[in-house]
Amino acid sequence: MTDVARRSDPVLGRVLRGGVINMAGAVIGAGLNLALIVAITRAFSQEAAGLLFSATSVFLIAATVANLGAPDGLVYFIARMRVLGRSGGVPRLIGIAVTPAVLTACATAGVMAGFAEPMADMVGTDDAAVYLRLLAVFLPFAVLADTALAATRAHHDMVTTALVDKVGRPLAQVSLVVAIALSGSAGMLALAWAGPYLPAAILAWFWLGRIVRRAAPPEEGDGGGSPVSPAEFWSFSLPRAVAGVAQMGVQRGGVVLTALLGGLTGAAVFTAATRVMVVGQFGAQTVLSAAQPRFAEQMATGDHDGVRLLYGAGTSWLMCLTWPLYLTALIFAPEVMGLFGPDYAAGAYALMVVCAGQLTASLLGMGDLILTMTGRTGVNLLNNVLSLAVNVVGCVLLIPVAGATGAAAALVAAVLVRKGLPLWQLRSHVVLRPFGRPVLVAAGGCLLWFGVLPLLLDRLLGGGPVALVAAIALGTPGHLATVWACRRVLGLRH
Repeated sequence: MTDVARRSDPVLGRVLRGGVINMAGAVIGAGLNLALIVAITRAFSQEAAGLLFSATSVFLIAATVANLGAPDGLVYFIARMRVLGRSGGVPRLIGIAVTPAVLTACATAGVMAGFAEPMADMVGTDDAAVYLRLLAVFLPFAVLADTALAATRAHHDMVTTALVDKVGRPLAQVSLVVAIALSGSAGMLALAWAGPYLPAAILAWFWLGRIVRRAAPPEEGDGGGSPVSPAEFWSFSLPRAVAGVAQMGVQRGGVVLTALLGGLTGAAVFTAATRVMVVGQFGAQTVLSAAQPRFAEQMATGDHDGVRLLYGAGTSWLMCLTWPLYLTALIFAPEVMGLFGPDYAAGAYALMVVCAGQLTASLLGMGDLILTMTGRTGVNLLNNVLSLAVNVVGCVLLIPVAGATGAAAALVAAVLVRKGLPLWQLRSHVVLRPFGRPVLVAAGGCLLWFGVLPLLLDRLLGGGPVALVAAIALGTPGHLATVWACRRVLGLRH
């Protein structure tokens, strides 16, 4: 083992422990989110499901606009302050971040409610206005929850995010949607989906208060003040805000554009087809959330060798978590879409496109996150704006021709632009090697157990649910055994 690897072992171990905590929450959260979509598509018409998916997409985009990039700013600056021994200024920094974000969230909620009628006219149903007004009420609470959870992660507390955001809120959403489905009142779906943001915000801030109070008192000369000025904080965060809006526009804008260009039915099919991507993102976020503060600390201390090591190991972890899902869904796309009901079979091709794109995106790793942690938020902003432009142009051109499949192709193109550009842009700052030994080992194991084996079973058993179940039952233990056998290469043992 090299000297660099030995010095970085504790860092990988800490990131891995944080990732494991997040992963436990993400596994549950991914299942709950998938159950939520299945419950909606099974219990309500495609038009009702498409309306909810479109309205909640507007909500999530609006929440990203309103938070002003404060969550990323909190992670970046709190991590740097802690590693440099200036943690006494954290409370004031939180105040600098939260107050403008909450005020902007209230203003954005007012705009969202005010334009509910015109947006409903564009979609073609009066129910859209009711949905948007109900969702607008909970927009400030979503921003409060995001900022508080980001601050807890900056303190390397991953439990709060796992319990509140990945388990608690989705569980409450599923429970409320099931209750609404049993009552037969589709008009309350928006309230069932957004209502849990209120208790989530309260719990997140309560827990953040405990963390801050337990933090070390200001060191001599710190004075309890923040070494980060408002101008410095917002010069970093505001570009991240625009980049975050562009990124959320790529993730959710396709749903809205499909509703406008292809109807609510098309929006429902596209949303169902992209749920596998969202489930995979839950797994990816477990690693990203744990690695983000570590990258900020490493860049603050100039530990570029540590950045490269964590990048390679983290990419292999991302692949081990997400490739089994994407490969299985790619091979058994018709069976997976059957979960949402017989009316969603048309989304099989869209699902295949999405899975192929996400396999490639996972292989490229966390270059976009590292770019942000170098402080180059302007470049990150440019990448995300270009990605959004590719998505919008692709949707406008492809949705009228290919429907949900066209929207999926536009989404994949946009994601690859956002993932690929940072690797080139970082070449003069931190040279990243995306195809190192850990990545190749992870790719080989995943392709064996969730590529070759499922294809053989599909051929032998004639496809269908039986082949899908057999592939998962045999592939999962084989994959886990391979990961265990290769744990040292993958950076899972120190």
